[in-house]
Amino acid sequence: MLSPDYAPASTNEALIAGLAVVLGLMIVLWLVSLRLRDASLVDRFWGAGFVLLGWVYWVSAGLPAAGLIMVIPVTLWGVRLSVHLSWRNWGHGEDYRYREMRQTHGDRFPWISLWTVFILQGGLMWLIALPVFAGARAHEEPAIWLAVPGLLLWATGLIWEAVADAQLARFRALPANRGKVLDSGLWRYSRHPNYFGEILVWLGLFLIAAASGAWWSLFGTALMIFLILRVSGVTLLERKLFRSRPEYRSYVARTNALIPGPPKTDRGSP
Repeated sequence: MLSPDYAPASTNEALIAGLAVVLGLMIVLWLVSLRLRDASLVDRFWGAGFVLLGWVYWVSAGLPAAGLIMVIPVTLWGVRLSVHLSWRNWGHGEDYRYREMRQTHGDRFPWISLWTVFILQGGLMWLIALPVFAGARAHEEPAIWLAVPGLLLWATGLIWEAVADAQLARFRALPANRGKVLDSGLWRYSRHPNYFGEILVWLGLFLIAAASGAWWSLFGTALMIFLILRVSGVTLLERKLFRSRPEYRSYVARTNALIPGPPKTDRGSP
C-alpha cells in the first residue's frame, strides 16, 4: 500500500523512470554476460523486461485498478516467454548469432555487445512497451468494446505461441529429428506459428491500451511486428533454415509463412 502522501509520477517522469530501469537491467545483464561469456543471456530476459516495465509504470501511476487489465496480461506473457527461453537454452551455450559477432569483433566484442546487443534491445523494449505504459497508467475504466476483443486476442496469441513452442520442444527432444523440419501440429499450417501468436499478443495489448484512449501507442505494437517480420524474427530464422535444413524449401513451398492456412498440397482436397 502506498503512502497517502504519494504523488503519482507525471507522464514524462514515468517514461524516464521506465527507461532508467530497463537500461539498468541491461547493464547488469551485460556485466553478467561478460563473466559467463554468453551474450544470449539478454534474450532470456526479453519478456521479463516488459514485466518489469509494466509494474514500474503501474506503481508510478499510483496503483490504479484500471491498469491491472494491462499489467496482468503482460506479466503472464512475459514470465512464460522468459521461462521458456531459459529452459530451452539451458546448457546450450551462446546463441550462434552472438558467437558469430564474437568471432568477428574479437577483443572488441564486450564493448560492442554493450551497445549493439544490450543497450539497443533495452531501447527497443522501452519503445515497444508504449501500449504497456498507456494501459498500466490508465485510471478510468476502459472501453469494453475494445478491451474485451483485446483480451481475447491476447489470450489467443498466448495460447497459440505456447502450444507452438511446446510442439517444437517435443520435436527437438527426439534425436531422430535432428536436421529435420517440423511440419505437424500448428507447424503444418504456418512456418512460424509462435511468431503469429506473438503478433496476436501485441495486437491485443494495443487494443487494451486503445480502450483507454491511447491510440498513439500503436507505434509500439507496429515496431514489434516490424522486428518480428523483417529483422530478428521470420527473416533471420528463414535465412538460417534455408542453409541448414535440406527439407526446408519443400516445406516453404507448401506452408504459409505466418498466417495459418491449409498446406497448399491439401487445397482442393475433399
